[in-house]
Amino acid sequence: MGRGRLPAPRGLGCCILVLLLLLGGSGSPGTAPPPRGPWAEEQGPVPERGPWGRTRYEAVKKHLGAVGALSKQYWQYVACKVWQEGCEEEKEQEERESSAIASWGFPLVGQDYLEILSAWYCSFGKCCETGDCRIINNITGLEADLSEQLHGQHLAKEVVVRAVQGFLQSPQPRKALVLSFHGWSGTGKNFVARMVASHLYRDGLKSECVRVFVSLLHFPHHNYVDSYKAQLQRQISETLQRCRQPLFIFDEAEKLHSSLLDAIRPFVAHDNKGKADHQRSIFLFLSNLGGNTINEVALDFWRAGRAREEISMELLEPRLRLELQEAAENGYAHSHLLRENLIDFLVPFLPLEYHHVKLCARDAFLARGLPYTEATLDEVAQMMVFVPKEEKLFSAQGCKSVPQRINYFLP
Repeated sequence: MGRGRLPAPRGLGCCILVLLLLLGGSGSPGTAPPPRGPWAEEQGPVPERGPWGRTRYEAVKKHLGAVGALSKQYWQYVACKVWQEGCEEEKEQEERESSAIASWGFPLVGQDYLEILSAWYCSFGKCCETGDCRIINNITGLEADLSEQLHGQHLAKEVVVRAVQGFLQSPQPRKALVLSFHGWSGTGKNFVARMVASHLYRDGLKSECVRVFVSLLHFPHHNYVDSYKAQLQRQISETLQRCRQPLFIFDEAEKLHSSLLDAIRPFVAHDNKGKADHQRSIFLFLSNLGGNTINEVALDFWRAGRAREEISMELLEPRLRLELQEAAENGYAHSHLLRENLIDFLVPFLPLEYHHVKLCARDAFLARGLPYTEATLDEVAQMMVFVPKEEKLFSAQGCKSVPQRINYFLP
């Protein structure tokens, strides 16, 4: 993309003009300014002793000319940082113009400040090839939004925030961060993945540093698995070259062919000698595997009269790992990722109860700016199917269809 000739900003000159008017445009302290402004020269002579005498007028004119040249220099520097074509051709012209500035000194002249100005400009648009200028890593915001918007998942909130924060703060990670989300559909796995993307990158899932793969959408036919494998490795490599901190999300991971999992392994293994760029990668795998074990533990706690918040990772993760290892004919469960302990955390998503569904309904109404009452939230929750048959404790669909259900209550 070529760089067009854009007008230099006049904001700097305007600010200096205002300062000159405030500092030099008022007479001696305690005296009122004369009624004639700088344009009064056309109407008659201005006394030399007044605040806008000929000497003062010429000085201000000279200074504003210097400000204009300096402001143009700033703009040309920023433009060259963003659009580099043609900058060399203008270098000599810039030097000639800068030599004409009447010995002005200004506090913001310097490489550091211009770099800051360039980075500020980059934050508003696509300006850098690597996409690094749009990485924000807002862990505080991630933690706050998960606490407010993710319901019934105390384990997922804690594990995801701590794992991501620790990984990003590590000066030299030994390997890529790999998290595997497990649980029933509608419990929040995709929601958390989107939240991670939106708080690590300014553009969220649309960022060039984020790649999302859905098994049945991107790799539907096993007959083409060799082609898929080459394509997947190429896409991961290209993203690694473009971004120092890429995020890869694999939805429906349990449906990935074993060959595709083998293709991912080199990017998450410990033996990445000379491949430090791989070590700044984050991989999220989303799967329904393990949902039965997670639900059984949650049901046992409920039957024992214990709060679900008492369920710990120390209790649940070993049982979850055991179920995955015993899963028959499943490539993901028996892949190198599990066998070689390349997955850092198996993140359990607990089944959602009636009051969690009501909170999801409340969020859906608020997101669309619609009014609601407690009775309305109850009606939405009662439209869902709850299991087991006797207790009717957990929503079989989680919160997945709640946003569509509120359409029944529109006026």
